Amino acid sequence: MAERQAPQVYSIAAHRGFADALVAGLIPRYADKDLGLARLTLLLPNRRAERIVTEAFVRLSGGGMLLPRMAMVGDLDLDEALGPLLDPLGGGAEVPPAADPVRRWLRLAELLRTELAHQNIKTPGLLRLAFETGRTMDRLAVEGIALEDLLKDGIAGIVGDLAKHWQDSTRTFARVQVQWQAELAARGEVDAPVRRNQLFDQAARRWKANPPPHPIVAAGITSASPALARLLRTVAELPQGAVILPDLDLALDPAVWDALGIAGAPADEGAEFFGERDALTHPQYHLKLLLNRMGVARDEVDPWHRAGLAAAPPERSRAISNLFLPPEGSAGWVNLKAEQRRLSGVRLMETAHPGEEAQAIALLIRRALDQPEKRIALITPDRGLAGRVVAHLGRWNVQADDSAGLPLPQTAAGRVLLLLAELAASAASPVPLLALLIHPLVGGGEGRAAWLSNARALDLQLRGPRPMPGFEPIRAAIAKAEKRGRGDGIAAWWQGVEQVLTPLVELPEDGTLADALDRLAAAGEALCGPRIWGEADGRALSAWLVELREAAAAIGTRLTPDDLPRVLRDAMDRVAVRPPWGGHPRVAIYGALEARMSRADLVICAGLTEGSWPASPSPEPLLPPAVLRALGVPAGEFRIGLAAHDLAGALGAPEVVLSWAMRDEAGPVIPSRFVLRVEAMLGDLADAHREREAVALARTIDHLPQLPPYPQPKPSPSAAQRNVALSVTAIDRLRGDPYQFYAGAILRLKRLDPLDADPTPAWQGTVVHKVMERWHLAGGRAGELIAIAQEELSAMQAHPVTRSLWWPRLAKALEWIDAEITRDSGTGREVLKSEIKGEMVLAGVKVHGRADRIDRHTDGRLVVVDYKTGKPPSGGQVKDGFALQLGTLGLIAAANGFDGVAGLPDGFEYWSFGKSDNSDTGFGYVSEPVAEGRKTGIPRDAFLMETQRYLIDAIDRWIKGGEPFVARLNPDLGGYNDFDQLMRLDEWQARGEKDS
Repeated sequence: MAERQAPQVYSIAAHRGFADALVAGLIPRYADKDLGLARLTLLLPNRRAERIVTEAFVRLSGGGMLLPRMAMVGDLDLDEALGPLLDPLGGGAEVPPAADPVRRWLRLAELLRTELAHQNIKTPGLLRLAFETGRTMDRLAVEGIALEDLLKDGIAGIVGDLAKHWQDSTRTFARVQVQWQAELAARGEVDAPVRRNQLFDQAARRWKANPPPHPIVAAGITSASPALARLLRTVAELPQGAVILPDLDLALDPAVWDALGIAGAPADEGAEFFGERDALTHPQYHLKLLLNRMGVARDEVDPWHRAGLAAAPPERSRAISNLFLPPEGSAGWVNLKAEQRRLSGVRLMETAHPGEEAQAIALLIRRALDQPEKRIALITPDRGLAGRVVAHLGRWNVQADDSAGLPLPQTAAGRVLLLLAELAASAASPVPLLALLIHPLVGGGEGRAAWLSNARALDLQLRGPRPMPGFEPIRAAIAKAEKRGRGDGIAAWWQGVEQVLTPLVELPEDGTLADALDRLAAAGEALCGPRIWGEADGRALSAWLVELREAAAAIGTRLTPDDLPRVLRDAMDRVAVRPPWGGHPRVAIYGALEARMSRADLVICAGLTEGSWPASPSPEPLLPPAVLRALGVPAGEFRIGLAAHDLAGALGAPEVVLSWAMRDEAGPVIPSRFVLRVEAMLGDLADAHREREAVALARTIDHLPQLPPYPQPKPSPSAAQRNVALSVTAIDRLRGDPYQFYAGAILRLKRLDPLDADPTPAWQGTVVHKVMERWHLAGGRAGELIAIAQEELSAMQAHPVTRSLWWPRLAKALEWIDAEITRDSGTGREVLKSEIKGEMVLAGVKVHGRADRIDRHTDGRLVVVDYKTGKPPSGGQVKDGFALQLGTLGLIAAANGFDGVAGLPDGFEYWSFGKSDNSDTGFGYVSEPVAEGRKTGIPRDAFLMETQRYLIDAIDRWIKGGEPFVARLNPDLGGYNDFDQLMRLDEWQARGEKDS
């Protein structure tokens, strides 16, 4: 056996540029004249590092050369398939295969369903808990912690001293893991991290016993897992081996290095691996942990002998080291000379909100692109901010290379699948149905225009409150539209759509996930054709579906249709879709993990706020911190140290901008602790580092020249356009807000109800009128009103939720009406007509309307009744001429404008369905806006005359006259807002402009 040499471990300082410095040293050290670097094996942390290093080889290889073999060995956080890549290195045939992670996820959910049956957790919650359980298992496995370690007496003693919920969760986790490990043993499999550890150990044993004849170099690996640390130690001791670490601070004062803590190397055997005073949040802590697990002292690490192309000034590394001193060391900042804390080339950019921050970043990138060959990288953990920057760059046709891609649910193909799942869950409710039908992938090709025309026609028929579940209400709406001549061809088109969607709506209540996925895939392909699978997102969706479907079929996962959208969205959110081609060759957007080893001439670190960078340390949901600490697992604060190291590495670029906003969408935020450290260390130098120009441009770039204020609308149509008939319901609108009348009666615009709308008073009024009309036509017999109302609601296909919320109130009010009419009939008052249309001509203008009910007393006097589902107009409104409906109907009756009605009205009643303390049922009361006693209104004997005066005044001013239709003529009068957006109300009302 060859004699072991001292470990060959190197560090590339932050200011040197890791990838370029690495390649600049590898080429002269290992390149062969004929084979180039083909004999070299390079161990890298992930595929992003492979791409970055490959690009560095292209830049520095001159005329080109054979590249080394690269294998990815680190970081489970990037979901890299690490184990199979090591098979050729270690001869993985002796290592058991890895369990399918999707199958494990679904199987853990079933085990948890059994363990937690008493809690009655629904399937989406169980699957989320199963995913967290799998993550905890992987975290323990990465640290080399076996199930037996969790069951030791010492751990049991710790658990016994904890709160009951921790005891319960720990025991549940242990029981589930025992069952899962037993199943793995029966199948001859292991979890992926366990397999990875075994491959590492096998490779380390073989290389130690028989050093390979070719060089092996591990570069950029910072994961401190014990198995990987053992492999790196072996690589460092190989005759042609080396380990090259990023940003290990070799100049850090030994006292500060010692103050970082024990870092996995306790002085006494059996002591805890991490001390209570360990500086887990320091950027060098995880590197100290890695060196301790490798058994390498910091003094044994040498500086790498080359620098990269995008290197920063050497003093930058010293300033970075001072920046991240532990609390005790940072007290010495006050004694540092200016050159020791100066961060030349580093700018600080503070903005008001994320939108302004994104705009300023886009401006910095666009300005930098004017310099040839300058590379720019935006590093941010905030995906929302990254998306804003991408959108802003689009104004200059700059397509940034966003390495994170898009979550699968946000892609076109993924959205189709989720819409189908939502449609199945809601039994074809209008919102997901129409969103699906107008999706860009659905109904494409030559017939796309006709498809959209039919979809829009269906949209118009489904507006308003949600109908009953299923397709029957949709068929009824289409038939009604075609009967009115508004839906030519929709029925045949809908028949084909319904045939495709029926299997989804008919999903069983306790069906299998595999069956649901089969139906979703079939429906998606039937609606979209091969387009749904044709692009990168479709291929990713197809691979995800196949993987999940196979696992679901093997496990037998069951769920309800209601659970389907949440389950699929949770699973799809973990899949990122990256375009097969890059964007702009000099602009890249990275997450913090993906940015490791990358290098650019300008690096913008954005989203530097607490909770974002660094992210808030999330406690382990299943195992208590005391148990994790006893097992040797770093606490959650460990990730803050990794975030600090990521920032320290980014600060090594020649130009750096640190960017943060003072608030987000929720409210004010706290700048990152790293930003506060930078400002504190710079002290009086901080002001010179402020980036103000980009912020000023961001605030003005989209500001238009000052435009004249939009005036209060006062349209004045021609006499011919004004010559329209007046409906009794529009007269109040004409007098109260003439512009609303103008938009509806003259422009003939109509407000569209939203989809899945709440039951509006107008909709409720329509139901009431139909019920009352049917009841009166049937003879108005006592006791039949409730049954007719139930039939009418069923005929209207009202959604059960809508019916259940409104029916109790409606039923009580109808009981009151039944009793009230019965009581009136005992006094000789009879219902003469209901829901009757009438008209008259007044001042040369046709006035028409429908009376809800007209009653007649024994002496021939008439009573005009109007039903109101809410609060009726007040007597004051009637007196002021803003509620003329009852009086106008009375005028039509007096003019014999209603067929079969003769007589003079002297009763004007609102029958409200609202709450009433005087009603036996609690709902329903009569209100008459007549001035009698202390009541406000119009005197009974002057009611018709005063109404006529108001009507003639309105006709003379707006219909026959030339007065403009002023918007909000009476701003204090509410109730009319259908056309507020058309009149651009917010643009002029806030200024207090009034008609003069």
